[in-house]
Amino acid sequence: MSYKIRALRSEEIYLLDTFIYEAIFQRPGVEKLPKSIIQQPDINVYIKDFGKKTDYCLVAESHAKVVGAVWTRILGGSTKGFGHLNNETPEFALSVLEEFRGQGIGKSLMEHMLVELKRAGYAQASLAVQKDNYAFFMYKDLGFKIIDENEEEFIMLYQF
Repeated sequence: MSYKIRALRSEEIYLLDTFIYEAIFQRPGVEKLPKSIIQQPDINVYIKDFGKKTDYCLVAESHAKVVGAVWTRILGGSTKGFGHLNNETPEFALSVLEEFRGQGIGKSLMEHMLVELKRAGYAQASLAVQKDNYAFFMYKDLGFKIIDENEEEFIMLYQF
């Protein structure tokens, strides 16, 4: 499958609603969560008012359709994400539409975003991943290290 990676266009920000829902790890064989879950504050923080100076987003496009997205935000104050470390560390969100998974798109998006964040001068980036999410192994292969965990998630850090 051919695809290209490019920056999200401002008129496409609405797509993050779909991609944040798709980013929620939903275990096989379990009833899917309702799409309204993205309105919960702890999830909506990843997309609400997206487009600030410290917000970055890349998408994978195949045949004029956006099939994946990776974005980072610096979340702080009362708007902390699941992988929040501090107010200087961008936190990742990654999503590939279900029918396009397993083709290397997510890894490619992550690699491109790591280059962008390094170019922007960041010292590190973080993320949270469910312990049984297969994406954990991709993050580990990319160089993310586990720095903390709770009952359900690993908190991972990438240092440039």
